[in-house]
Amino acid sequence: MNPAGPYGLAILDFDGTLADSFPWFCRVLNDVADRYGFRRIAPEDVEPLRGLGAREVLRRLEVPGWKLPFIARHMRDLAARDIAEIRPFAGIPALLERLDAGGIRLAVVTSNREDIVRRVLGLESAARIAQFACGSALFGKARRFRTVVRASGIAPERVVCLGDEIRDAQAAAACGLAFGAVAWGYTRAEALAAQQPAHLFASPEAVAAALVPEPCRVPA
Repeated sequence: MNPAGPYGLAILDFDGTLADSFPWFCRVLNDVADRYGFRRIAPEDVEPLRGLGAREVLRRLEVPGWKLPFIARHMRDLAARDIAEIRPFAGIPALLERLDAGGIRLAVVTSNREDIVRRVLGLESAARIAQFACGSALFGKARRFRTVVRASGIAPERVVCLGDEIRDAQAAAACGLAFGAVAWGYTRAEALAAQQPAHLFASPEAVAAALVPEPCRVPA
């Protein structure tokens, strides 16, 4: 089926876009900070940090760049351990169903592991994903976006990237792809709006309505 809207491929972020992992992330972060020797966060630090890009957050927390691969691997192991705490946001299964039914090819690009993504989404939702590009470096999404787009055979102008972080917006811009910012994840809506996304969505339902509009019904 050819989609009725302008997009033939939606590239989806996982943490903060599909999965409600932020509460878990906040719970484990200070233990990770102690383990790897970067600055702990206090409760009053959380909201200011949600207005920043990932590079600035790393600077604020004094995270050495060479430690990032080790920290990322440890965080993925913790997510697998605590997977019962991580669930899809309300409305995500219905969103994936509607996009898939509307003829939009779905891909997930994330630094998380594919087995974690599949377990959190569940069998039915995971089966709707045509491509998984998992385990990407924190700032390696642009390369993964290009690979996914090439493999899909869909023209870049018909691709939208959905994500909740400034680095997602920057990666999409680097590839010449439309960015749909989602306001329910890690980054505050006003910080995402400053990136001038093609779309700023307040809910999964808003994504569905924009990407797969309901057909107009003529009264009988």
